[in-house]
Amino acid sequence: MYIDSHCHFDFDVFDDQRDALMSRCLASGVGGFLVPATTQSSWSKLASLITYYPEWRAAYGLHPYFLGEAELAQVDLLGEQCDTDRVVAVGEIGLDCWPGAIDMAIQVDFFSRQLSVAKSLQLPVIVHSRKSYDLVLKCMKGVKFQHGGVVHAFNGSFEQAKRFLDLGFVLGIGGTITYPRAKKAHRVLAALDSQAFVLETDSPDMPLNGFQGQINTPLAIPIIAQYVAAIRAENVEQIAMQTCDNLLRVFPKWNEGSL
Repeated sequence: MYIDSHCHFDFDVFDDQRDALMSRCLASGVGGFLVPATTQSSWSKLASLITYYPEWRAAYGLHPYFLGEAELAQVDLLGEQCDTDRVVAVGEIGLDCWPGAIDMAIQVDFFSRQLSVAKSLQLPVIVHSRKSYDLVLKCMKGVKFQHGGVVHAFNGSFEQAKRFLDLGFVLGIGGTITYPRAKKAHRVLAALDSQAFVLETDSPDMPLNGFQGQINTPLAIPIIAQYVAAIRAENVEQIAMQTCDNLLRVFPKWNEGSL
């Protein structure tokens, strides 16, 4: 079985096809889905959907790129939201240095506060870190966060990878590695220990090479696994088994619900 460790299956773009797509995913061997929220306004929809799909697990958080619509008071609601059934992490949270993102001081404030919520609940986090790995690590050190999680869409150096791994994190590997030009990502992936990464799609975003312009879905997970296996000179069954084991290790609450 495969698990998609990061898919936004709750997004409106899937509303008309979600049941059919779920059936196709299960038939293709993708049997687990971690769905992280991005805004407080999306929490209630996700909470409803995870009661309908037993294969889903949820994370709740305030995504750094959408903090323009957020208020600090929403962080005060986060702890209660995360202390519910089938919630395995706080996320998607982090820092985004991409053009158009909100002021970094505001991002750091929200991120640090959400890390503190996760720390108080002893929950791992799902970290969005775009051009901000060193600052993310600095924030974690400041909060003394030690509960690990996943660094979503990791695209940093091996040295940066090691710093996250030393804190109990694993790295999210997705569509980026299907592109021939992603030489650095290939080198880092090949050098990682087998316990260091999980598979993800970031559906409906981050389409695979050859699928540009199309809506990405968790059906891409077996394809990503094939690329990972080729880059690491391993067989795809090993990749499926090890990445599931890695995810269950990092998210110990996963099996409090049944897959």
